[in-house]
Amino acid sequence: MKLVIQIPAWNEEETLGKTLDSLPTVVDGFDEVVVQVVDDGSSDDTSEVARTHHARVVRLPVHRGLAVAFATGLQAAIEIGADVVVNTDADGQYDPRDIPTLVAPILAGEAQMVIGDRQVENLARFSATKKVLQRLGSWVIRRLSNTEVQDATSGFRAISRSAALKLHVFTRFTYTLETILQAGEAGLSVVSVPIRSAIEESRPSRLFRSNLGYIVRSLESLARIIILYNPLRIFLRLGALPVVAGLALLARFLWFYFSGDNPAGHIQSLILAVILVVVGVQVWVVGIVADLIAVNRRLLEEAVERSRDRRPHNME
Repeated sequence: MKLVIQIPAWNEEETLGKTLDSLPTVVDGFDEVVVQVVDDGSSDDTSEVARTHHARVVRLPVHRGLAVAFATGLQAAIEIGADVVVNTDADGQYDPRDIPTLVAPILAGEAQMVIGDRQVENLARFSATKKVLQRLGSWVIRRLSNTEVQDATSGFRAISRSAALKLHVFTRFTYTLETILQAGEAGLSVVSVPIRSAIEESRPSRLFRSNLGYIVRSLESLARIIILYNPLRIFLRLGALPVVAGLALLARFLWFYFSGDNPAGHIQSLILAVILVVVGVQVWVVGIVADLIAVNRRLLEEAVERSRDRRPHNME
């Protein structure tokens, strides 16, 4: 059994060495532990620091963002035969002593993805607003993914090989939400385990500069993912709105027409009803086409899943 501990890193030369030194070299249940740093096109000495601390380096030629770095590292881990991949951050916000806790449900065959629950409500470094947003966001993800994830934005997670082969990150913002939704859609078992997290932030977040910015970017990602994976359901509901409104106006017109109360009038209701029904039907047609595309995408994903082990990867 091989465990790969993965760290996406972008210009992390100041904190990476300390984080690498804290990682375990032996974890119960595994014959080999490999530490892998995914250098996301850093302009500093991130890669050199990683090599100095005997980590395997996968380097992107240019900065592509956290989601791409995560996905690249996941594929690289698969290619070297990882049975389980643990993802953590370069800034040391997660306690590496919790790695055995994180991988335990996978080793026991109880889960294919394990998300570390930081228990945000107990973190003093999180503002009251951020705590509310985190709880709300995790609730939304639970509803959409049909999982029991408690801390959806936690980057400290363990992923089995079978789950890693099924994950495809399409967004460029962050992988945390998308991978949970994908896991739920694929019928994977996802669980949460409590973990320890740093009391103080080592540096400000690089993903967003404000809570509002994070909300907007997250909503954009969620909308894209939901439409990507459940287009027919979404478009059927959207199309139903103008159709129902159109039918209501049509019923109004027919009432006045057959009741003899100004039968030639209310023609505006009839025109608007026709327009709304046509718009709704067009939305449904778009949903059907999108669903057919989604079916084709799933078939392609299955083909990619079967071939991922054989696809070469450039690394240092």
